[in-house]
Amino acid sequence: MEDRRKARVGTVSGLALLTGATALVAVAGGHRSIFATLLLTLLAAVMAHALVVEIQRQARRRARDWGRYDTVNAVLLACWAVCAAALIGVGSRPVLILGCVLSPGYAAASAYFVVERLRTLATPFVPSPTAGPVDPVVAVEPSAADATPSV
Repeated sequence: MEDRRKARVGTVSGLALLTGATALVAVAGGHRSIFATLLLTLLAAVMAHALVVEIQRQARRRARDWGRYDTVNAVLLACWAVCAAALIGVGSRPVLILGCVLSPGYAAASAYFVVERLRTLATPFVPSPTAGPVDPVVAVEPSAADATPSV
């Protein structure tokens, strides 16, 4: 159980880091074709979608209380927002624009995680139904109406 929780933290943080790094590679310049730049931009957009889906999955999981790993997820996303803000003062104009997009994006992702997690915790906890004893099948005698005549 402990290993699965650690994997959850790594998934959100890893996707957040990969999304920003891919976007940075897409706009940071270099000698590449427009096709490569567009492909990297599309990859960053798809990973941003995967990050949002993973944040929803993590925030909506059924646990009884706010855990240590929930705090870690929220803090790591906030840290990525601060790191993205550092891009604003460094590099070219595309990197500046990317920093202006990523920083509020990560901050919004962190806030979204916290709000969704608190909303999930506010709903009453209903444990999943377990497989209990199955009622035995009751044999029913066929009625005269159910009988089909044989030839």
